Amino acid sequence: MNSLKRPELVAKVQEYFGVNTKHNERDKQYIIENKFWYYLFIFGTALGDETFYSAFIPFWFWNIDGAVGRRVVLVWTIVMYIGQGIKDIVQWPRPGPPVVRLQNKWAMEYGMPSTHAMVGVSIPFSVLLYTMGRYHYNVPLGICIAVLWCTLISISRLYLGMHTVLDVIVGLALAVLIMFPMVPLVDLLDNYLLTSPTSPVLLLGSSILSIVYYPNSGKWTPTRGDTTMILSVCVGIQIGSWLNYHTGVMTPSELSAPYIIMWPSYTMFGCLVLRTIIGFASVLLTKKICTKYTYNLLCAILKEDVDNLKKSENTLQNKHKTFVELSSKYVFCFMIGFNTVYLFPQLFRFLRIERPTFFTEI
Repeated sequence: MNSLKRPELVAKVQEYFGVNTKHNERDKQYIIENKFWYYLFIFGTALGDETFYSAFIPFWFWNIDGAVGRRVVLVWTIVMYIGQGIKDIVQWPRPGPPVVRLQNKWAMEYGMPSTHAMVGVSIPFSVLLYTMGRYHYNVPLGICIAVLWCTLISISRLYLGMHTVLDVIVGLALAVLIMFPMVPLVDLLDNYLLTSPTSPVLLLGSSILSIVYYPNSGKWTPTRGDTTMILSVCVGIQIGSWLNYHTGVMTPSELSAPYIIMWPSYTMFGCLVLRTIIGFASVLLTKKICTKYTYNLLCAILKEDVDNLKKSENTLQNKHKTFVELSSKYVFCFMIGFNTVYLFPQLFRFLRIERPTFFTEI
């Protein structure tokens, strides 16, 4: 499959799903002939971006299961770090003409492998694998949902013109290869991270080293910033859970798995809605406060003007900007992860709207 064939395959996918690609891409002129596919694939690609993570991860911890959540986040972080690193090492460009890009959000990143496809495998299938023995539910239905989820994300990347077929296939295969040893290993690793006194030091040290020595292509790409956010959210969640355990707030459940899934009563549903609204409002407040004050503090330490640094170009040579941006992202994402499992659940308990089993999920 040569470099000319790959974009042609993507162009055929776009044509099949109702995108008229006859116009020149430079003029950004194209016609969406089928709105259903367009909005479906916009939704599909959103299942693998920052907005989805920001909503899905806190919601899962507050309203579903923290033990499963810790494991899923750990698998997602490892899979994404490997995928993002390979992307900047391989430096495979995204497809060009005759493909029309219907999205430019990730245009600055390289294309190989598709980390959206890797997310499409890692999140739904790790949720499935970690809940199968923990709850009584219809597993075949869960498998169907995971397959549909993964398929929707993968096809959306072709439809939007952001990846070649080979990018998606390699992303899917790579995620599967990583998850085979990773899923059982993470079960053991979660117990260590939750109970060991050395866990916070290991998490902070390894995450910072992973960011400092992140593989790069010799130029700045947004993948390094995205990877920093993913790592710091994971570290914040793990350290928050560790603190719950070591302060005695988290205790083992008296019941044994597998558990029966019960539909919420009106009162429980009301508490769920309140937790979600208060929690997300608090997440947004955390992000705003941490981003502003961390950025300003670091600029003051480095004696840099905040506005000038923000306007300056993102390059690896602009070391102050790189340091400030990565550090700022690390701090606010760490605090979001930490508050999601430590501070906000304490607030929910104070307001008497907490999920009863939250502090028993070990």
